[in-house]
Amino acid sequence: MTSNPILKAGALLLIFTAISIFFVALTQDTTKEKIKYNEDQLLIKRLGELVSGYDNNILEDKFSKEIKLHGLQQKVGVYPAKQQGKTFAYLIEHTYPNGYNGNIRLLTGFDTKHQLLGVRVITHKETPGLGDKIETRKSDWIKQFSGLSLSNPSQGNWKVKRDGGVFDSFTGATITPRAIVSAAYQVLLYFTQHEIN
Repeated sequence: MTSNPILKAGALLLIFTAISIFFVALTQDTTKEKIKYNEDQLLIKRLGELVSGYDNNILEDKFSKEIKLHGLQQKVGVYPAKQQGKTFAYLIEHTYPNGYNGNIRLLTGFDTKHQLLGVRVITHKETPGLGDKIETRKSDWIKQFSGLSLSNPSQGNWKVKRDGGVFDSFTGATITPRAIVSAAYQVLLYFTQHEIN
């Protein structure tokens, strides 16, 4: 007789668990598409901030490349910007692993002469109010990379001022600006020395 209430309670718990798992899975499936859509929209926005005047479908022409970048073996996304079939710029989606709070996902654009079109942040976990000033909605700091190249500034100056370079950092936050400066320089250096295709 005593086992009957225990079995009932166990059965109810099992049913409740199964229903909960079903709804969690359903929620995950429905939000996964929304999250992917939102990520794509952010990427399109960031692409548009760095390059214009292309007539190809830049998202469909994307290709991936497995390379060692920022001391990390990673798959980078390459978005070629073309006009009348001729590529005039590349946008590289890559991960810099040494932000203050870990990975910073970046989009770095440069033209075929290896001059930077700019750098934009796709995702990060930097400290709100300090490191998040790398976002364009918080600060214009990241816009200073447009027009730079490996020789402008010279190699030794691709650092924050605190390290003897020419780039400002944020009050109370040096690691995050240091990460972006290093990431931009390393992308330019890598793709100057290696074939993109």
